[in-house]
Amino acid sequence: MSKPTTIKQAGFGRSENSSFQDLYNKIYKDEITVGVVGLGYVGLPLMMAISSKNINSLGFDVIQSRVDSLNDGKSYLKGFDEEKISALVEKKTFAATTDMSRLADADAILICVPTPLTKNREPDLGYVEATAESIAKHIRPGQLVVLESTTYPGTSRDVIQPILEKSGLKSEIDIFIAYSPEREDPGNIHFDTSSTPKVVGGNGDKARELAVLLYSKFVKKVIPVSSSETAEAVKLTENIFRSINIALVNELKVIYDKMGIDVWEVIEAAKTKPFGYMPFYPGPGLGGHCIPIDPFYLTWRSREFGISTKFIELAGEINSSMPAYVIDNLALALDKKYSRGLNGAKILVIGVAYKKNVDDLRESPALDIINLLTKRGAQVEFYDPLIHEINEHGIEGKKSLEWDEINFADFDAALIATDHDIIDWQTIIDKSHLVIDTRNATHHLEAAPNKIIKT
Repeated sequence: MSKPTTIKQAGFGRSENSSFQDLYNKIYKDEITVGVVGLGYVGLPLMMAISSKNINSLGFDVIQSRVDSLNDGKSYLKGFDEEKISALVEKKTFAATTDMSRLADADAILICVPTPLTKNREPDLGYVEATAESIAKHIRPGQLVVLESTTYPGTSRDVIQPILEKSGLKSEIDIFIAYSPEREDPGNIHFDTSSTPKVVGGNGDKARELAVLLYSKFVKKVIPVSSSETAEAVKLTENIFRSINIALVNELKVIYDKMGIDVWEVIEAAKTKPFGYMPFYPGPGLGGHCIPIDPFYLTWRSREFGISTKFIELAGEINSSMPAYVIDNLALALDKKYSRGLNGAKILVIGVAYKKNVDDLRESPALDIINLLTKRGAQVEFYDPLIHEINEHGIEGKKSLEWDEINFADFDAALIATDHDIIDWQTIIDKSHLVIDTRNATHHLEAAPNKIIKT
């Protein structure tokens, strides 16, 4: 059977709406250009997934060096296949620019910009609003705009739509607005952009149909939901679920430590139950671009409806308290071993990325740990084979030690904050006086009694 070539033939019955019909046909025939705004850990893999299906992609970023790197077939982020990027550039399905006027060249525009929190832990939609304003200056009839950045329910309709409609174009008539939450997991070798199911909601039925068709071109499974608000809530629910469960195991860790019970052993045994249990793991705190931030978007939005989010806020408090808990346990271990405190102690922090096997510092608990140690008078150095320098969170120009130059015996303790697979843990154990393990990185290795403190 030959594929339908018009909306009416496809059974949608929308031939009266030329903007919708023309765009649907373009997407159906792979005759579109997809613009991706924001080329970080979300936008870059999204752009690569689109281009890999022989669909033209045009990336937008305000950082010229990123754009130049991509157009040269190179990546500024680790973990991305430069040979693949180079091949896509050569095929001319993949290009990047800082020229926002070229937004008019895109038939679909996917927004992948940061949505951080303010100092008062309220949503900061500055990047989203600025991007929407840029799009509004160049928008034309027959364009689909999809927000992928994590946000609170109502953003696509109450924030994006009014900005775009200042152009005089109307949603569901001239232009189409949808929401599809990003589900990137940097460092995950089992799921990528194309193999991770995509949730899609729209500011109307037409927008949803267009977005579903678009994503089905380069994602194996697309899950449509009733509205953009529902899709926005899906993303928050996923990350709140993780935040609360991680808070639970962090609290259990504190309790079981007092009882002399290894929480890691408890979790390993509990997860043998084939139903009714899902393992989550404790750590020195939460990091990354989603889990430490997203729950507060719902907390803020809920206040507008007169609803408190006690459970979510409590989980945030527990997770935020973990760096201080780690420092207190380190101080206790130093007192027991050396009869000394943290003031003047030399501490080596091992791993500063927010999770293993990535070079991403965003919201990393290791940054809090370094700051807390410094405030307590400790002399702090760090080693991370994936991150060579820290320039954020009040830490400026601090460089990683090189592996070959580290004399572990010079440090009173080594504190494991991130458990990269490529680190030689046995050497660290063998050469260090004391190891504080917050990630259970050393569970399979032999060590002298009382040399490793899990916390």
